[in-house]
Amino acid sequence: MTQRWDSNNIPDQQGRLVVITGANSGIGYEAAKALAGKGAQVLLAVRSVERGQAAAARIRAAYPQAQVTVEALDLADLASVRAFAARFLDQHPALPVLINNAGVMATPYRRTADGFELQFGTNHLGHFALTGLLLPAILAAPQARVVTVSSGAHNFGQIAFDNLDGARSYQRWAAYGQSKLANLLFAYELQRRFTAAGTSAISLACHPGYANTELQKAGPRMDGFALGETLAGMMNALFGQSAAMGALPTLYAATAPEVRGGDYIGPDAFGGMRGYPVAQRSNATSYDPALARRLWEVSEQLTGVRYPFPVEAGVVQV
Repeated sequence: MTQRWDSNNIPDQQGRLVVITGANSGIGYEAAKALAGKGAQVLLAVRSVERGQAAAARIRAAYPQAQVTVEALDLADLASVRAFAARFLDQHPALPVLINNAGVMATPYRRTADGFELQFGTNHLGHFALTGLLLPAILAAPQARVVTVSSGAHNFGQIAFDNLDGARSYQRWAAYGQSKLANLLFAYELQRRFTAAGTSAISLACHPGYANTELQKAGPRMDGFALGETLAGMMNALFGQSAAMGALPTLYAATAPEVRGGDYIGPDAFGGMRGYPVAQRSNATSYDPALARRLWEVSEQLTGVRYPFPVEAGVVQV
């Protein structure tokens, strides 16, 4: 891999449809902008259609020929996830690239519309359900990619199966780490299942390092903690790399010809906090297949979504 891979290295994306969750701001927006600039048809799947339309307008201002559409998707509401997937499948027979990017970080204790703890419900369960519901279109696209955005915070994450809803105890950063570890367990288990089903699709993960986005301010803002929001902004300005730089691992994972299923891509400098995308290793727990299978089964039970993998000749359906 070239050590200084950037958006100029993105191959031509003409004819490729890309769905990006949470693409109205931050690294999701920067990824959408770069892909649209390379000719991809980009669908911004966002909670606020108004903010999504504003983001699409900014992309078109930068690239007048950009093909950008906006659809409502609230990952904290499974009814919204199901409605989005139904609309998508009705309009598109195949999905070459799905980027599971949207997320919340270190929020006060909240529940989703379905009663899940907000961070686990949004960051993991929402994307688990979305990917499963879109699977027919993913499998219909030759060499499709599912890219799931995690975080270095997975290193302090643990999957507390006896407290996934946070009802027994809640610590916002522990919950965030749990959700980001869940992202990796999901991404790697999805790749195992792609392989077992004999498909050409691949699943891989990435992380942005420390990127200067609105994500860090959201928790303090939900608390009504103005000073905390200000401090988060100051920390971002001092230590964070730009959102455009933070989007490079996502873009590399989504487009580089040399990536493989199960790869984990992140910045190459300052302990993975900033820099250009390179292949890395996540922590040992994230590669535990037994833990991943258990999380998968629990996720199926909680969301009611089962993945319709085809049964290939000689291959046992997982």
